[in-house]
Amino acid sequence: MTSLSGSRDKKLADILRAGPIVPVITLERVDDAVPLARALVAGGLRLLEITLRTPAAADSAAAIIQEVPEAIVGIGTVLTPRDLERAQALGARYALSPGATPALLEAAAGSEMPFIPGIATASELMGALEHGFQTVKFFPAVASGGIPALKALAGPFPQARFCPTGGIDEKNARDWLTLPNVVAIGGSWVCQTSDIRAKAWNDITAKAERAVMSIKA
Repeated sequence: MTSLSGSRDKKLADILRAGPIVPVITLERVDDAVPLARALVAGGLRLLEITLRTPAAADSAAAIIQEVPEAIVGIGTVLTPRDLERAQALGARYALSPGATPALLEAAAGSEMPFIPGIATASELMGALEHGFQTVKFFPAVASGGIPALKALAGPFPQARFCPTGGIDEKNARDWLTLPNVVAIGGSWVCQTSDIRAKAWNDITAKAERAVMSIKA
């Protein structure tokens, strides 16, 4: 392990301690960013993933970073080295991808930014591990084999840690978090697009509180 990857791993471990539930957020309007982040933080969820899926994403992330210091903002849907640079320029604390090309892995390996590459297969996991990334995003989690798949991967890859995302909801979140190789889970059930459009901030806070209580139970 190089000093760069060791420093990056330590930063990521510190960040993930604020989890283990990471709301996956898609914002259509910048005006919704700060009230949404405040609603989630009020409900006990500080670790956020702002996806680069809309034209409003980057400005939304910047607004949250500036105005909601309690939130720990990560940039998701990082697809290219350029996206990784954008995430770092915005001041994000970490970045995530749904998959990982060799070019993206190379760029992330040379960066100080904590990065969670996406994998869905053993071969993709091996590629991430070769580049020094032991914590990966298992995506799409349910469609890629679900909990049995992560149990199977634990055998040949005991060093790997996972943040499964995709198909996880309030009903099965705790089941995923019982796996010893799962360090966090990602999901959009606490901040659904319909609730954001309706500006249902109190409902989102209540969902966040329920999510936190369910994993503590």
